[in-house]
Amino acid sequence: MAKAQSGWQSFLIFLQMIKFEHSIFALPFAMTGMVWATLWQREGLFPGWKTFGLILLAMVSCRSAAMAFNRILDRHIDAKNPRTAMRALPAGLLSLRQSNLFFFGFLVLFLWSAWALNPLSLFLSPVALLFTLGYSYTKRFTPLCHLVLGFSLAIAPAAAFIAVTGSLDPRILPLVAGVMLWVAGFDILYSLQDEAFDQQEGLRSIPQTLGVSRAISVSRALHFFVPFLMGASGILFGAGVWYMLGCVLLAGLLIYEHRLVKPDDLSKIDMAFFTVNGIISLVFFGFVLVDGWVRA
Repeated sequence: MAKAQSGWQSFLIFLQMIKFEHSIFALPFAMTGMVWATLWQREGLFPGWKTFGLILLAMVSCRSAAMAFNRILDRHIDAKNPRTAMRALPAGLLSLRQSNLFFFGFLVLFLWSAWALNPLSLFLSPVALLFTLGYSYTKRFTPLCHLVLGFSLAIAPAAAFIAVTGSLDPRILPLVAGVMLWVAGFDILYSLQDEAFDQQEGLRSIPQTLGVSRAISVSRALHFFVPFLMGASGILFGAGVWYMLGCVLLAGLLIYEHRLVKPDDLSKIDMAFFTVNGIISLVFFGFVLVDGWVRA
């Protein structure tokens, strides 16, 4: 086992452990909620640097705390899985004490940023933590864990809308549902890699429950509804042709993602999971910005 690192190096290892760069999956959708809320208040596209900075801090710190909690809770499981055995905790690159310190640090940052935004953000912050932290337990008892993970990321646009306006508009809910199904769908694909291990360890997932072929079919079914839900939310908010083009392009990228993953060939899962979904979130937000700029 490797020796635990210290100082700045330990923080860099922690960021690598929680896949900090994967914040890009949910963050553009949080920014979508922010843009729509600002447009709704007829204040342009940008709510100001303070609100933007606090939303950014809240989103990143909540996700970082949740990922740290997941790695801490799953450290013994990760040590048994050849795919995850080299993660920082099972490999000994970080100590449990260091990981807990980073976890509580990001937790405090999240709660402080929610407090600094507005009373409703602070009031609902425990709900966000319930889902983002609670997800780590769900794979121990239900194959629907993918939907819980999806919802924990999908609250981002609604949370950003609340951060700007201090209230929740139900028109954002189809977008929340769309993000939830998008995340759940690609998480099912990612979990295909661990089907045999999950069976062995008694962990629950859609692939473990239904097998690889049926799990892929479930993922495709979930992703089928994503563009329609996101389009519906855009219609409710008065989005224009640019936003709808973004939804069409999103549908095309989802089709491409599923062409990469076949029951008898899982070699391109990383490309489908990391690359394509990163492109989806960034490109979609690009169309949100263009549409908002036209409407502002």
